Amino acid sequence: MRKNIVAGNWKMNTTLPEGVALAKAVNAALCGVTPKCDVIIAVPFTHLAPVNDVIDNSKLGLGAENCADHRSGAYTGEVSAPMVASTGAKYVILGHSERRQYYGETSEILKEKVNLALENGLTPIFCIGEVLEERENGTFFDVVKAQIEEALFDLSAEDFSKLILAYEPVWAIGTGKTATDDQAEEMHAYIRGVIEGKYGNEVAENTSILYGGSCKPSNAKALFAKPNVDGGLIGGASLDAESFMGIVTAFE
Repeated sequence: MRKNIVAGNWKMNTTLPEGVALAKAVNAALCGVTPKCDVIIAVPFTHLAPVNDVIDNSKLGLGAENCADHRSGAYTGEVSAPMVASTGAKYVILGHSERRQYYGETSEILKEKVNLALENGLTPIFCIGEVLEERENGTFFDVVKAQIEEALFDLSAEDFSKLILAYEPVWAIGTGKTATDDQAEEMHAYIRGVIEGKYGNEVAENTSILYGGSCKPSNAKALFAKPNVDGGLIGGASLDAESFMGIVTAFE
């Protein structure tokens, strides 16, 4: 059975003291409850080790928001997968639309990042999704399929099974446009079919696919009720412990 997962992506937000306080608040909110999903927070690099020290890893998973496509070397300002793993983090977000858009990350770069993450015991949360032009011109299925095939389909079935996928309808994030529950389900079902075509039904059915659009406490329950939506990759709402927990508790 695939896992239900709610993962917060803090992006470039919170100072270190603010981040530690937020992590403590989420951790405290999880005490005494048994959510029907795994809960993860992905935090800035500067926060990883201090946050790991204040959370209960049996209740709250810790992830980085990125890692480098090299193991080590003269890459000033980069943070490698071994460095991330050494902080106690278990997850890393890769291929986020903002990394693709603002930093030119290609499928070849992401392929290296995925391999290095897996080699270092990290679980990639791998993001895929189309922009507005691709949604409007009808190429969105082809775009998402290519993102999966080019970056991930060199993996063995065993390694692919270690991934979490996250679908981001980039056109519905901060644009005023909204992806409906049915649009999310349609794409998630399509993604699962692409995986099945390469790795078979068992791998496809056991792959968690998260929704990375504008997910809030008000729409999470309807989204999570869809059969192929296994949770969410949460942006803004993850910066407030109460809002984040409103999404965590949205699973029936």
